Amino acid sequence: MRKMGIKAQWIKPYTITTRDSDFSEELHNILNEKFHPERPNAVWCTDITYIWTWDGFVYLTSIMDLYSRKIIAWTLSQTMEVSCVIDTIEKAKARRRTDLPLIIYSDRGSHKGYPYDNACIESFHALIKREWLDRFKITDFRHAYRLVFEYIEAFYNTVRIHSHCDYMSPDQYEKLYQKVTAA
Repeated sequence: MRKMGIKAQWIKPYTITTRDSDFSEELHNILNEKFHPERPNAVWCTDITYIWTWDGFVYLTSIMDLYSRKIIAWTLSQTMEVSCVIDTIEKAKARRRTDLPLIIYSDRGSHKGYPYDNACIESFHALIKREWLDRFKITDFRHAYRLVFEYIEAFYNTVRIHSHCDYMSPDQYEKLYQKVTAA
């Protein structure tokens, strides 16, 4: 290659993260594609996505409130362990402090299941990559963390409008709900 002047080009690697489920009979789908709950904190949807950096993959665990499509909690980690998911759920519980009945939906992590109920959070993960992360050559965990923070906290939840939210941001949509229910 050197003699011919050919240089190698680094391409983002692809990883297989889905395995067959061996417990599909034990779990029941209670969400069943009902993406429009009547109130905040009725249905949370969670998923993990990977983000490629020059140092290797990092993993974004996000929880979305399906009422407003707001990302109510997220963590970025260097491993894909259950503890990271639990940390994210604990963050969401601390931020939202609800005593009302709540569904937390997941597509069973790395097991094949019924993927359609996860469409909203999968769409968010595609958005953060397409609208923001893919613009950068992400060097390491710290760089990825800063970019994820900027997108979620300074743009997606507060500024970015959603057709689902009558063309308001998730924060505006939830504030409108609070205003209407307080009246």
